[in-house]
Amino acid sequence: MIPRWFYPLGLIALCLALVPFAVVAKLRATKSSEPRPQIIWDMDQGYAYQSQQPNALFNDGRAMRPAVNGTVARGQLREDDHMYRGKVNGEFATTYPDGIEVNRALLERGKERYEVFCLPCHGYTGAGDGIVSQRADKLQQGTWIPPVSYHSDELRSRSAGHIYNTISNGIRSMPAYGLQVKVEDRWAIVAYIRALQRSQNATIDDVPANLRDKLR
Repeated sequence: MIPRWFYPLGLIALCLALVPFAVVAKLRATKSSEPRPQIIWDMDQGYAYQSQQPNALFNDGRAMRPAVNGTVARGQLREDDHMYRGKVNGEFATTYPDGIEVNRALLERGKERYEVFCLPCHGYTGAGDGIVSQRADKLQQGTWIPPVSYHSDELRSRSAGHIYNTISNGIRSMPAYGLQVKVEDRWAIVAYIRALQRSQNATIDDVPANLRDKLR
């Protein structure tokens, strides 16, 4: 014979057994700015380390992991020498790579990037009279190597690929900007530098015929 207390106790146990399902259903239907509760976290969430922060998990104690030698990230092989290194058949290219169309949009982008990264030393016109160069000249510490003017015969004769390489890898005392300026923007800067050179070395033949009278 089943005891009388068994039925209410069984009903209570059944109700308690349904509580987890009710909680789960409630949580799934409720919107919240907080992460959802997880019994097993796996790798969905974890502590986010900041730059240069230590991490005792690794032998060297660094949270920022260096790249593995000899590896290349997917999609980063960069086999196109013309685009990524400014060279064709081992020589500096005299043309722009496929996909880089010299138009107004490219020149405007080049101007914007030039004024961020190049102007402080090279100046607005590329004459090498930027504010950093002016300050260094005033200090006269004997360690400053002034930028070469874009309008010198030496730089006017340099190919587009040579200028691209200089932006990417630096030259003499100029540091490399390959890590700061993306590939397409480096070519845009090259195009803008060419425009600056043209602006200071143009002839009347470069001006449209219908505008020449205005200049005279």
